[in-house]
Amino acid sequence: MYEVKKASAGLGLFATKDFKRGDRIVQYTGPRILFAKAKNNAKYLMEVDDGWVIDGKGRDNIARYINHSCHPNAEAIVEDGDTEVFIYARRAIRVGDEITMHYGEDYWGEFIKPKGCRCLPCTKRRVAEQAAAEKAEPK
Repeated sequence: MYEVKKASAGLGLFATKDFKRGDRIVQYTGPRILFAKAKNNAKYLMEVDDGWVIDGKGRDNIARYINHSCHPNAEAIVEDGDTEVFIYARRAIRVGDEITMHYGEDYWGEFIKPKGCRCLPCTKRRVAEQAAAEKAEPK
């Protein structure tokens, strides 16, 4: 249903089948641990409730390859009494599309904003802005 391959922000998860809005795509897996004990590994943490997270750093967690996007096509939903997280399609996802989520304002502000967002919409916007600026420069 998906494959890992190169994306604008490193490795990404790409659809190998079509998903309709509301389709369950994949489960975010890993041990459920206290956030206070996991702070040193913030990269793959998925919050499930106040104080608890799923540590998805294991390579068997295929959902860890879902990159951030400012215009995501998927979202994480906590289910089964705050113990499991599943990724669902927010809109139609076609074969070949990268599966993306918004990582949340806290993560975005701490890890993405300082380096610049590398999601496809932001990358396209930067390229267009740069091209417009170059075109506007006097010759």
